Amino acid sequence: MPCIPHIRGVNLPNAITLSRLVLTGIFVAAVGFPENPGYAIALVTFSVAAATDWLDGYLARKMGLVTPLGKLLDPLADKILVCAAFVFFSAQPTGGYHSPVWVTALIIAREFLVTGLRQIAVEAGQVLAADRLGKWKTTFQLIFCITGLVWLTFENSRGGLGGLLRGLADPAGWLMPLSLWTAVALTLISGANYVWASRNLLKGGA
Repeated sequence: MPCIPHIRGVNLPNAITLSRLVLTGIFVAAVGFPENPGYAIALVTFSVAAATDWLDGYLARKMGLVTPLGKLLDPLADKILVCAAFVFFSAQPTGGYHSPVWVTALIIAREFLVTGLRQIAVEAGQVLAADRLGKWKTTFQLIFCITGLVWLTFENSRGGLGGLLRGLADPAGWLMPLSLWTAVALTLISGANYVWASRNLLKGGA
């Protein structure tokens, strides 16, 4: 049988998930230092953390290492990463890379709602299936956050790769507003789907 990497009893996919929490901490520290290199460090750490969201799940399925710990840590790490970024963008001055406070509050409230509904389902001996739109919601949230960090990092670039990235991430362009408002729409729809799927539980009919 092949040797499966472990770190003090934590398998490789779970170790990658835990690294996402560490990277989130570095991201939060980096955005505390406005301008470069703080924003550049924040962009790199956030992007790597976002990539691990796909990697840990893929490895867990590929290696047959899906565990209860992983099922707990993976969505928790996602929520902490995304919520931290949106809180940061809500604190920015009004501008294209600014997330309205109500949007951030909506995103955080949705995560609390889904977590609560899943707990109710567990106590009722049921499993609340993941909504497919939830992954798309997270994808567009990550796109918005990465685009905003790219803009902050390369805002003063005028040529080369930096200028190209600046043009792509320009708040006056299409990518940032599209990703933000698509994320908002999917947040609302996926949240509503979870409520509908658990309607019998909420009525006490389970």
